[in-house]
Amino acid sequence: MTDNTGSDSSEASSTGAVVAFNRPPQPNTVFDRRELNHILDLYGRMVADGEWRDYAIDFGRDRAVFSVFRRAAEVPLYRIVKDSRLRHKQGLYSAVAATGAVLKRGHDLQRVLAVIDKRPTLVRA
Repeated sequence: MTDNTGSDSSEASSTGAVVAFNRPPQPNTVFDRRELNHILDLYGRMVADGEWRDYAIDFGRDRAVFSVFRRAAEVPLYRIVKDSRLRHKQGLYSAVAATGAVLKRGHDLQRVLAVIDKRPTLVRA
C-alpha cells in the first residue's frame, strides 16, 4: 500500500527509480499503393480465371505478406512477401509456394510476380 502523507512527488524520482521514456512505436512494413496495384492486378486476373478465390494481408514489424488462397480453409497457394531485412541483400520481395519453397526473390516486384503469373504466350512454329 502507498502512504499518502502528502510527500512531494520529486522525492520518489530522486530515490533512483527507473523512468520509462515514451518511444514512438516502430512502423510496420507495409505495401505501398504502387505495390498493391501490381499485386491486386495479378489477383484480379487469377480470380477472373477461377484459380484464386481469397486473399489475406498481414503486416508485421519487418515483413508484409500477401497470401492467396484457392479456398479460404486451405493453406495459401502463394505468398508474396516484402521483407525489409533483405532489402540490401537478396531483394525486398519474394514469391513463396505453398510448400515453403522460394520461387523467386528480387528487388523488382513485377519480376517476382512474373513467376506466379500464368499469362498465355504466343508460340510460333
